[in-house]
Amino acid sequence: MTLRILIVTAVAAEADSVARGLRHDGPGAQGAEILVGGVGPASAAASTATALARAADTGTAPYGLVVSTGIAGGFRPHAPIGTVVVSDAIVSADLGAQTPDGYLTVEELGFGRSVHPVAPELTARISRALRPQPHTVAPVLTVSTVTGTAERAAELAARHPRAAAEAMEGFGVAEAAAAHGVPVVEIRAVSNAVGPRDRAAWRIGEALDALRTTFQLLSHSLSVEPTCEN
Repeated sequence: MTLRILIVTAVAAEADSVARGLRHDGPGAQGAEILVGGVGPASAAASTATALARAADTGTAPYGLVVSTGIAGGFRPHAPIGTVVVSDAIVSADLGAQTPDGYLTVEELGFGRSVHPVAPELTARISRALRPQPHTVAPVLTVSTVTGTAERAAELAARHPRAAAEAMEGFGVAEAAAAHGVPVVEIRAVSNAVGPRDRAAWRIGEALDALRTTFQLLSHSLSVEPTCEN
């Protein structure tokens, strides 16, 4: 039975790179739908949950995997520009409380969760498929405000020393997937370093090319051919 996969991006340019990668070797695979879910964890969660609920309500084959993907900031030295990060955990980096003694996660406050672990066998399968391409397996952070200072980058790195990338949608996608009992993973291509905001140093085109190559390599492993939703 073909695995049905929901691939969620924030914007259309990311969705286009994913689709071009999956189509690289021509048709023949089945099962991927690419959803442009919007920017930020709330939009991503709502869009993903709606797509998963629609599949259940219409009686179509359920999704077997949800992938949150797109470009992202990378934490030095773990993830240089142009590399790819495959999540072994999807972490909400600002879901908690600031206190005089420092930041507390929702777990430390006694309610909710801020981490979705990714199944090790799933990350291992993806990593094997990506071996020709530079990549790392590490936590990906979800933030509601993109980091733009060295101080904030250092704070996040201190709290999450293994984190390799920062983006804005993964935790929202993961929350929706978890609510429907569907496995989830986040895959990010690095366009810039996490830290002081320097648009001149961003390499968005390079990251989108890396994203396309990533899904080209994954196309046989995932056994899918894309369709797109908005």
